[in-house]
Amino acid sequence: MLSTDVTIIGAGAAGLMCAFTAAARGRRVLLLDHANKAGKKILMSGGGRCNFTNLYTEPANFLSSNPHFCKSALARYTQWDFIEMVSRHGVPYHEKKLGQLFCDNKASDILDMLLEECALAGVDLRLDTAVAAIDQHDQGYALQTAIGVVHCQSLVIATGGLSIPTLGATGFGYQIARQFGHTVLPTRAGLVPFSITEPQLKTICTELSGTSVEDCLVSCNGQSFRENILFTHRGLSGPAILQISSFWQPGDVVQINLLPHLELSEWLAAQRQERPNSELKTVLGEVFTRKMAGLLCEHWFESRALKQYTAGELEAIAEQLGNWRLVPAGTEGYRTAEVTLGGVDTREVSSKTMESGKAAGLYFVGEVLDVTGHLGGFNFQWAWASGYAAGQYA
Repeated sequence: MLSTDVTIIGAGAAGLMCAFTAAARGRRVLLLDHANKAGKKILMSGGGRCNFTNLYTEPANFLSSNPHFCKSALARYTQWDFIEMVSRHGVPYHEKKLGQLFCDNKASDILDMLLEECALAGVDLRLDTAVAAIDQHDQGYALQTAIGVVHCQSLVIATGGLSIPTLGATGFGYQIARQFGHTVLPTRAGLVPFSITEPQLKTICTELSGTSVEDCLVSCNGQSFRENILFTHRGLSGPAILQISSFWQPGDVVQINLLPHLELSEWLAAQRQERPNSELKTVLGEVFTRKMAGLLCEHWFESRALKQYTAGELEAIAEQLGNWRLVPAGTEGYRTAEVTLGGVDTREVSSKTMESGKAAGLYFVGEVLDVTGHLGGFNFQWAWASGYAAGQYA
């Protein structure tokens, strides 16, 4: 039998942060993970470069049914605190765009830093260690694990959500929450590509697979994001699409302005005035790829010399390019989703300590909670902030 002060289930971003924060207070910390490696999601994030935080992190970058919950933790452990640790460890990094900070080299720099902090603080990390059952008793919790029975005063659930099951994601954290009387709000895939099945649109997406449109404005349900979109053989992806997917529900219309930097009606009218003999696909080929311009003209517009279009026809073309409306068939689901929306209802958790309001000594951190960040390093910052908050009290 193993006895410890704090047991943390899940050696991902939030679990690692919580572990060395608690251990630095002199707590004996046992960190368990059923996987054979810690921080697998860290390693694959940001295309292998780990977008570890965002310079512009604020509560408005997070979705939750309880939007004020994230404010306390984010205020007490900020992006600047994490950047200080990264700098202290000599990890080189750069801002890519929009405040997104990435490692210069590889994501393992961040994981190695967190593991080093755990080692320095004396955290006992056990991998390949599944937890079969948890019971509460007077002094805390008893866990049936692959290394035997573990007793602890405080138990921290840092098991993540359902996204990317190939990296070991399961619903175990939600199962534990329910066991101790917590409400788990409905979960769904977030920051995820759309799938398209409508035949004509599917053809366009398939033909343009791999083509990126650099500056698009994508809107749904009162939310808008301006970033690039990417055509795939299954549908649409790219940052603007991933962002809006978190606000989309099945059946909703997504609006895309393919050229938000142009006043399209005026631009097309000016093109007709300046170059009346140029074909529409030639002109569009200067703002899109030639292949994309050709496909749009093939499926949406009949390409002919600009002088042959009436003002009304050009207006209709401008409307189609500036307000392309589509209804995705669905998303690609948890298989490729970067995050899980929904989760443990934060109304039943302390925003200061991350402790359960239902079971003393039980804490929840990271993605298992109903807090989801926008794309761009915000979800990591929530992991650091919530892990730090719990680590101060567990």
